[in-house]
Amino acid sequence: MKKVSFFVKNYSACWKFLNESKWHVVFAFGILMLLFFIGFIYPFFFRQEIFEWIEKLVLSLEGKGTLEIIAFIFFNNLKASFFAIITGIGFGILPLITIVLNGYLLGFVIRESAVRNGIGVLWQLVPHGIFELPAILFSVGIGMKIGTDLFGKDIGKKLKYNFREGLRFFVFVIFPLLLVAGIIEGILIGLT
Repeated sequence: MKKVSFFVKNYSACWKFLNESKWHVVFAFGILMLLFFIGFIYPFFFRQEIFEWIEKLVLSLEGKGTLEIIAFIFFNNLKASFFAIITGIGFGILPLITIVLNGYLLGFVIRESAVRNGIGVLWQLVPHGIFELPAILFSVGIGMKIGTDLFGKDIGKKLKYNFREGLRFFVFVIFPLLLVAGIIEGILIGLT
């Protein structure tokens, strides 16, 4: 019975904190979609750099087994999500930059994938994206909440609360979402 109350208590606190952070998450989603459309419609910015980055990523995965790919993807996403939360202390600027870059990159990659391999290739993005995108949006939203709460009264109290609840949300919500996304993406990459 204690284990149930432990999870109920923590998940209740997580959803309360998400409700307090909802407009930050919505704002992050809006920025992501805006930059997604820019990356999709105008895939001309940083084209060479993106292709070089993708090539390095593909080379780093070459020769790895499915479990190694899953671990690589999971820990990269986990690290990025954690830093999106923690760097919110810089007035939310770095989490905002994170979502701008991810939005543009996502739009760019989806367009290039569809142009090169046909629209059918997009089915590979949907299964893990269902879990990965919310995790990223939650992380950025929480980071932006930490940053925007630095303006106003009781900054120390708000900062302590936001970090404590952000860490709880990271452990109980973001971590499992990224684990499922990493497993799905690693399996799909391993199959192709």
